[in-house]
Amino acid sequence: MPLPLSLAFWLLAALTLKHFIADFLLQTRWMAAGKEAPQGWALPLACHAGLHGLGTTLIALMLEPAAWWLGVVDMVVHAVIDVAKARTGQHFRLQPDQPAYWWLFGLDQFLHQLTNLGLAMAMLMVLAA
Repeated sequence: MPLPLSLAFWLLAALTLKHFIADFLLQTRWMAAGKEAPQGWALPLACHAGLHGLGTTLIALMLEPAAWWLGVVDMVVHAVIDVAKARTGQHFRLQPDQPAYWWLFGLDQFLHQLTNLGLAMAMLMVLAA
């Protein structure tokens, strides 16, 4: 039996809300500044990416417990995207008064939303199996 399209919508909405909460409401100044630092960035990044992984795991457990591992995938992918953004910004010495800073920020958010699409697809595939 095919899964209802509304399930895909609500799953993607839940992952998007999780992203907003973890990236903007729960990310502390220590996480935000620390993950962008040239040194000592690993722990703040791990805590930040861990929030994303935890949120995705909770969503997966509510929908399909067999998809719990997608939280680990989300954590790793989120960390890789954030490290790439930080290193690129450092390399080009980007500042908020430069358009390229905002292009990079937008690309970062776009890649996180693509990740959410992939996670939603994977959860639905596990659910349909």
